Amino acid sequence: MSLIGKEVSAFNAKAYFNGDFISVSEANFKGKWSVVCFYPADFTFVCPTELEDLQNQYATLKDLGVEVYSVSTDTHFTHKAWHDNSETIGKIEYIMIGDPSQKLTRIFDVLDEEEGLAQRGTFIIDPEGVVQAMEINADGIGRDASTLVNKIKAAQYVRNNPGEVCPAKWQEGSATLKPSLDLVGKI
Repeated sequence: MSLIGKEVSAFNAKAYFNGDFISVSEANFKGKWSVVCFYPADFTFVCPTELEDLQNQYATLKDLGVEVYSVSTDTHFTHKAWHDNSETIGKIEYIMIGDPSQKLTRIFDVLDEEEGLAQRGTFIIDPEGVVQAMEINADGIGRDASTLVNKIKAAQYVRNNPGEVCPAKWQEGSATLKPSLDLVGKI
């Protein structure tokens, strides 16, 4: 079942952020745009490349009013240890949620039941806490955070401009479409 258009269910989790342990809940997703990036496990191979790439886009995402949350089924303690012992992960400035209970991973329907690990899922959540976009990749396929930036810009444009939609490969400042009877069969 798709999560698009659905509000994120209630949860409470511990996270590592900026040298501290904090609590995170669905309330954190309200009032601003959010990106939730699930990955299989700390101390692995593709995961640090993705999380570093996300960190490289973090300033741009913050400028767009977006907060970033990474999530794995590891604990918040494991996130701290990885942050303290990896040059790559040590750069991360966004919130790293631990989900050892797998509750959040189940809410977003990205749990690999057999492995007990999260799949590579990325979710864009609007300021009402509603999922607007999602992408789930196979375990061996890393994500590109620059495409995430473009999706967020499109989601924000559509939200701020009711009645308009963004066509394929839309870039900020380019033409949009206004769906109407006049456009049927003419695109």
